[in-house]
Amino acid sequence: MALAVLGALGTALLVGIPTDVIPNPWFGREIGVRSLDVVVLVALSGVTGALLATYAVAGPSGAGVPRAGVGSGIVGWFAIGCPVCNKLVVALLGVSGATSTFAPAQPVLGVAAVALAATALVLRVRAIRRGECPLPAPSPTSSGVRLNVRPGK
Repeated sequence: MALAVLGALGTALLVGIPTDVIPNPWFGREIGVRSLDVVVLVALSGVTGALLATYAVAGPSGAGVPRAGVGSGIVGWFAIGCPVCNKLVVALLGVSGATSTFAPAQPVLGVAAVALAATALVLRVRAIRRGECPLPAPSPTSSGVRLNVRPGK
């Protein structure tokens, strides 16, 4: 649970600070933060934190889940960032294209980012349940039952 909370906070900071959804002295925006930006950041952070926590429970599955988790973060960054401040978007579309074409598409990117992270989480949980991810061996005291082992018997 602690890893899920730390993962969610880490994701929120990693995505929210450079996009200035989380106010800070290092980054700024030309276009203000929309309420949807905050919703996407919170949802993406929560799902990503839960996904990260599954790695504390079980080892890697060999599937593309880590790439999907990282990909959702990148898509989420584009979804909540200022369209005019994004140098890549401005280089590809120009300032007018960033505001007229890219900005209206950002909510779709936000939904896609959260959906991608949620899909990665579902696939990861299914893989764990099917036994495709190695689980740590249970310790003798993990179930609350102590084993009394007497030497020599």
